[in-house]
Amino acid sequence: MRRITRIATVGLASAALALSATACGGKKSSDTSSSPSESGGAKSVALAYDIGGRGDQSFNDAAYAGLEKAAKELKVKTAEAEPTEGESEADKVQRLTELARKGNNPVIGVGFAYAPAIKKVAEKFPKTTFGLIDDTSVTGPNIANLVFNEEQGSYLAGVAAAKASKTGTVGFIGGVEVPLIKKFEAGFTQGVKDTNPNAKVLSAYLTQPPDFTGFAKPDLGKATAKGQLDSGADVIYAAAGLAGSGAIEATANAGKWAIGVDSDQYNQAGLSKYKDHILTSVTKDVSDAVYNEIKSVQDGTPATGEIRYGLDKGGVGLADSNPEYKKMADVIAAVEKAKADIIAKKITVKTAP
Repeated sequence: MRRITRIATVGLASAALALSATACGGKKSSDTSSSPSESGGAKSVALAYDIGGRGDQSFNDAAYAGLEKAAKELKVKTAEAEPTEGESEADKVQRLTELARKGNNPVIGVGFAYAPAIKKVAEKFPKTTFGLIDDTSVTGPNIANLVFNEEQGSYLAGVAAAKASKTGTVGFIGGVEVPLIKKFEAGFTQGVKDTNPNAKVLSAYLTQPPDFTGFAKPDLGKATAKGQLDSGADVIYAAAGLAGSGAIEATANAGKWAIGVDSDQYNQAGLSKYKDHILTSVTKDVSDAVYNEIKSVQDGTPATGEIRYGLDKGGVGLADSNPEYKKMADVIAAVEKAKADIIAKKITVKTAP
């Protein structure tokens, strides 16, 4: 279990500034929310991580990359807050409140699970911008909904999987059976079937709401992948956060192909042992979404409302870091054609199975 708020001082920020920001905690929320805007843009920014936390080699790490880029290029102070296992809604509200009260602006919740908490806290800090990744259900004048067309990238993964499979059976593993992850499944399955109508897609979810630990259990991801491998799958795509690393491990150990998610997992240091078997990854430009939101606040024009990243603007895509993937001319040709057809609206990708 982790419950840590890490404060990193970067660039021109000093320890004195950090202490003064902390000292604001004794004021009312409505008072503290004025300090970030009055200071002329982003001076200190914060990420509140999703289940799995930083080090998941996937979603949270992609968000951290954007924070890290902002720290280096924009010279802002950064704060990071980790989730706890089995935490309540009140825990999320407390976490976001603490980050906002300390003067961080923007405060970005990494994942749809932060939606109810951001709705409550954003109302108390009207001059602080709140970023919410992967959710549009909660809106407000100071809320930025950073969302992606995951189904489009997943469609390309389905095309690649169908072309690379020798058995005609591929697998999909979702961390938790929620609408967001079903977008991954829908796109992947459609891509597979459009490429090979006779292909078989094995789908499995690790947990059901309200149990969200399916995003944080590598052993469960590993066991589920083994089951799909035993059923003949030779390409497995997991959209399961930290649990996806277990699926990659099992698939690699079996000498089959894994498809990563959110980050280019071929290049993730924590997965280097298995990289030769990571065919490709469905990427979401969470890093740029985080960085762009921080920069908009620093520039004095905070971006709010729905900000969508799709295939047409490179917001989602398919990585080609693995040299073996680059050798598969027929796979690449099929993926590029599918990409062009989606952008040209010749293909409409489903968002639900």
